Amino acid sequence: MKKPHAVMIPFPAQAHISAMFELAKLIHHRGFHVTFINTEYNHRRLIQSGSNDRLRVIEDFKFEMIPDGLPLATPDRTQDIPMLCSSIRKNFWAPFRSLVIKLNESPENPPVTCIVADGVMSFTLRAADELGIPVVFFRTHSACGFWGYAQIKDFLERGYIPLQ
Repeated sequence: MKKPHAVMIPFPAQAHISAMFELAKLIHHRGFHVTFINTEYNHRRLIQSGSNDRLRVIEDFKFEMIPDGLPLATPDRTQDIPMLCSSIRKNFWAPFRSLVIKLNESPENPPVTCIVADGVMSFTLRAADELGIPVVFFRTHSACGFWGYAQIKDFLERGYIPLQ
């Protein structure tokens, strides 16, 4: 029987990547083949940090990358969140879908059995639906951050937000 194959894709910012990377290591430890997808920019940063070297020799844990669609002249692409979010909406779906198809067609790894996507990477749902692959969204923020999201309606009703 082939191993289950999880494709992991975080939002391209450091805290999101770190949290997803920890989950990827846990899933791998439980017997999954893992493909961790980063943007080209963040993948280069990961290699320069030395983190990739520790996993290069681990069987069934692979790194792949997709373009982020941002101008090359942008020195730190992850800091302009509105620009990054706009680029994700416009540019990530097609390369992500193509990469998942490529992974499924490769004899070097088992077929993709699930996609684990950062909660803000909603384009993955469309690709997963088209390809017939289950997707789960992983929220990388803290419990306190989640509580804040859960309280927005109440805050609006009480007039706490928007701040005046």
